[in-house]
This record gives sequence, C-alpha cells and structure tokens, in this order.
Amino acid sequence: MILSCHNICKSFGTDEILNHISFHIEDHEKAAIIGINGAGKSTLLKIIMNEMQPDSGEVILSKGKSIGYLAQHQSLSDTHTIYETMLEVKKDIIETYEQMKKLEADMKHAQGDALEQMLASYARLTQKYEDANGYAYKSEITGVLKGLGFEENEFSTPVNTLSGGQKTRVALGRLLLSRPDIILLDEPTNHLDMNSITWLETFLLNYPGAVIIVAHDRYFLDKIVTKVIEIEHHKGIVFPGNYSEFAAKKSAMRQAQLKAYMNQQREIKHQEEVIAKLKSFNREKSIKRAESREKLLDKMERLDQPESDTKAIRLTLEPLIQSGNDVLEVENLSKSFGDNHLFADINIDIKRGEKVALIGSNGTGKTTILKIINHMLPADTGKIRLGAKVMIGYYDQEHQVLHPDKTIFEEISDAYPSLDQTKIRNVLASFLFTNDDVFKRIKELSGGERGRVSLAKLMLSDANFLILDEPTNHLDIVSKEILENAIRQYTGTVFYVSHDRYFINTTATRILELTGGGILSYMGNYDDYLEKKDQPLFSSSGGGIEQNPAAAHDTSAAVSSGKLDYQQQKQQKAQERKRLNDIAKTEQRIEAVEQRIAELDTLLSLEEVYTNVSRLMEINKEKEALDEELLELMTRWEELENA
Repeated sequence: MILSCHNICKSFGTDEILNHISFHIEDHEKAAIIGINGAGKSTLLKIIMNEMQPDSGEVILSKGKSIGYLAQHQSLSDTHTIYETMLEVKKDIIETYEQMKKLEADMKHAQGDALEQMLASYARLTQKYEDANGYAYKSEITGVLKGLGFEENEFSTPVNTLSGGQKTRVALGRLLLSRPDIILLDEPTNHLDMNSITWLETFLLNYPGAVIIVAHDRYFLDKIVTKVIEIEHHKGIVFPGNYSEFAAKKSAMRQAQLKAYMNQQREIKHQEEVIAKLKSFNREKSIKRAESREKLLDKMERLDQPESDTKAIRLTLEPLIQSGNDVLEVENLSKSFGDNHLFADINIDIKRGEKVALIGSNGTGKTTILKIINHMLPADTGKIRLGAKVMIGYYDQEHQVLHPDKTIFEEISDAYPSLDQTKIRNVLASFLFTNDDVFKRIKELSGGERGRVSLAKLMLSDANFLILDEPTNHLDIVSKEILENAIRQYTGTVFYVSHDRYFINTTATRILELTGGGILSYMGNYDDYLEKKDQPLFSSSGGGIEQNPAAAHDTSAAVSSGKLDYQQQKQQKAQERKRLNDIAKTEQRIEAVEQRIAELDTLLSLEEVYTNVSRLMEINKEKEALDEELLELMTRWEELENA
C-alpha cells in the first residue's frame, strides 16, 4: 500500500463536502475519483497533497515515496522556453553529467591514489547516470512534448506567452518526466486532442508508479483504471474495475437498494394494516397481538429511501418542423489566417437524421468550420447550402449567447416570453437547476453550469439542425449521460465537434476526420472509426472513393455507403418504434395493476372481508403478487426509458 485516506471529513462553513471518505491505493495501481461537479473531488486531491487541511481524518503516504500533482488550472509565468522548462526536471541528471565530464578532464592529469579515487567516483556517477536513464533524457523530453501535442518548432516558445491550455500541457509534461511514485491528475485530458489523449493512455498504462485520476472522460477511464472511488452525497464508495464495470455495478446496487426499500415499505404497510384491524376487533387477545406486532415493527431497522438517480432525468430535444432530406452541403471550403492555412477544398454532405461528429487534431480548423457554417466567420472560398426548412441551433464553447448579468430564469424567460414559469422550471430541472439555483446570475456560474444553461436554451428553440462545439466540455458524467440520451432520441440532425470519445461512441452515426489532406468520412461510431481508420471509405475532399490498396476488395462497401446509412437509419427507427410500443404497453399494464391494487385496498376495508379469514388471506396474497409485479414493471419501464 502506497497511500491511505482514512475518514477524511471537510466542510466549508455549513456546507458539508466530504464525510468520512476512506480508501487506499496499492503500488502500481491506477484509480479514478469520480462524482458530479462540486462533489469534492479536487478538494480531496488538495487534502492528499497537504495543500488543504481536513477537518478530521488522516492521509498516510508510505515512507520515502514521492508524490506529484497536476491541478486543473496552471499559472506558469516562467520566461524560459518550453524545452528549457522541461530540462529543469532533469537538473540532477544534467549535474551528474557535468560532474562526469569534469572527472574525465581531471583524470587525464591524475596518478596513483588520486586517480583511483577519481575512477571510483566516476564509476559511481556513471551508474547513477545510467539508472536515471541519462543517456536518453533528451529523447525522453522530446517524446513527451510531441506526445502532448507540441511540434518541435514550438519547443523554443517562452512559457509565459502560452495559453492556459498549453501551460497545463507543459505542467503535465514536467510531472510525467519527474516520475514520482504516485501521480495525482485533475482533469488531465481537458486540453488534449485525441492523439495526445491516446498517447497519455499508453504512457499511464505503462507507468511503473501509482496513478489517481479525477476525470469526466469515461473512455479514458475505461482504458486505464482498475478501481473507481465515487463521491456521492458527501460519502465515498470503492468499486473494483474500470468505469463501465463501475456503472454496471452501481446500477445493479441501486436497483437492489430500491427493491429492498420497496419490499420493506410494503411489509411495514402490511403490518400497520394488520395492527389496525386487530385493534378494531376491540378484544383483549386481538389488542395484545396488535401490541406484540407493534413492538416488532418498532424494532425493525428501517432502510433509508435510496437517493433519486439523476441519470433518470430525461431531456426532450424535438424539432417543431421537419427539414428536407438534404440538410447541409459544403463545397470546396477553404480558410486561412495570414500564413496559417487551416484547410482547403473541404466538402461535406449531411442528410436529415444523421448525428455527425467532426474530429481532428487541435488547430486543424474544426471550430472554424462550424463558425463559417453559422456565418460567424467568412470563408476564403467555397459554398454553403442549407436544405429546405432547415433551422440551425448553435452551441458554442464560449457560451456567447448568454448574458452575464441575467439570472438563469431570466435568461430563459426573456428568450422565450411565451413560456409559463412551470414550463421554464421543468426545463431547468432537466438540466439539474432546481429551487433557488434558477436565480443564480450567469456570471456566477461555473463553465459546466453555463454549458447546461446554453443547452437548455437550445432545447427550447425551433431548431431542427443542431450544431454543437464541444458540448460536453466542463460537464460532469451525469450531465453528459443526460445529454447523450437526448441526442440519441432526437429526430432532427446533429453536427458537432468533440474530443470526448465516449460521447462520440454513444451518439455518432458518422464521423468526419479533418486532416491536412481534407476530410475523411467513416460510417458508424468511434469504435467503428478505430477499426476503419486505416482504410477510409471515401475522402470528402476528393469527392470520390479513397483508393486504398489494402481495402480494394471492399470497394463495393464504399459505393453502397449511402444505402448502408439508409438501412442503418431504417433499422434504428424500427428499434425506436418497438421501444416506444413496449413503453406504452408497460405503462398500460402499470395503470391496470395500480387500479386493481386500489380495488383490493377498498375490499380490505370492508367488514365482511376483514372478518373473513380465508377471504382476507386470498386478497392479501393477490395484493402481494400485484405489488411484486408493479415493482418489476416500474424497473422495466425505467430500463426502456433509458435505452
């Protein structure tokens, strides 16, 4: 065991953040700390790093072990270049090398015992240099910088001129190069493109030390971690496995807790009814039996009602008007900023109902393409055509559509004055804004909260073509899953830029990859893209089929990609119709069961029934069976709604 957290508690004033959080980390273990925004994840990391003191509890780091920490935000003001900043991490290696060079020069003029001592020192320093991987430290620095997305021509850039995201990448690089025994990473993927995230995954998987990650990138967590520590309602619980395994276990645990609670409530109600009936007989034996049952009921250890599952919150994104089949056509688009040539001869064709993800490395121009389509930037060349009845709804990273001095409620009510208060509150509740939260001012909100307000406005618009720029940035996992469910069920068209691979995997029906050579199109989600990326079906820039010799035998699949897309959509629509039909049937049965239970409750109140033991037992048996069926129906209904 390299690290132990025991009963960590922390409050800020009357706001409880952490309540008796306990877990331990083994040598070489990779673990994740997850929870909604504001759960206390970053606070816990700061307590582990001794940057913040807990109210109670203790953090124990094994003796002699080193620990490194990457915070979410960096304020580096170093005047050194990126490469020089990295070299500082290898200061000990460089000093050892200088000592070796000095000894080499001195040994040329030494003799006897002095030479022997120098040779011994040189051997010791050489061993130290080799153990520290001294002969490869320069290539190690270059490898880490390139892995994190820096080009060699950027190595000489002064750190104090970098953006916030670039400074975070520099800080991450320094931490990885320092190789502590345990690494703490707070949202390490926020400023990385997909290639850099993939590189970081490989680095951490092969890292010999322990790693603790706070992240909302579920694909990243699935690849790396073998333990998940969830902070929920101020308490912590540990699950073995990666994120997907945690999610499955958590869902099963929640269902089991709900079932146990429902069963106990049913038993309590049944006992209370029996006690009331026994007392109503007003006979000494009956009263004693009632009192005996009351004592047993009082001794029963009552289960707490499980907290409501925020993942069950459902958004409805539904266009008022259906667009034509042709939604967007981009032809020969190009854009440069001075000498920076972003892209040229870009061609994009999007049909109604598609969910298209635009991916590519940082700086390739993905956001620029969205802004050009939305007439926020002019193109250098090219044509953009929207189809019949297409109405765009745009979500930008900077949330420029929001007014900082307005409250959340005013932001929605002013944009849609015809909506009543109940409708507005229901919509905001779908985005996790409840009670007095709706009166917070926009300027007081976090990035994730502003994102949810922007999405709420978008949901209420008349748009049938959603264009989203990094919609999951700053969203916690719960908010991401709510948005994913909404987009999957949306019958309009969606075109978005994202580096969130899990989000892409669950929502995309097609992926466009923006490269230096144009745009390559791949049918399917992110996993499908990974399988096909070395054999693209066609290039949107070339306008025809990509002649990839390795995939020549599969040319027919490329030619029929449009038919395949139509068949996939047809199959998806059929599956959705079946799901909605199953929901309707389940709801009808729930209504019938609840009605019958109400009828039985009425019967049980009749004297001719509760005085007839055989009839009473018969009705109770039927009622218990119906209660069990109702629980199963509600579980089935929830599964269908979340499918």
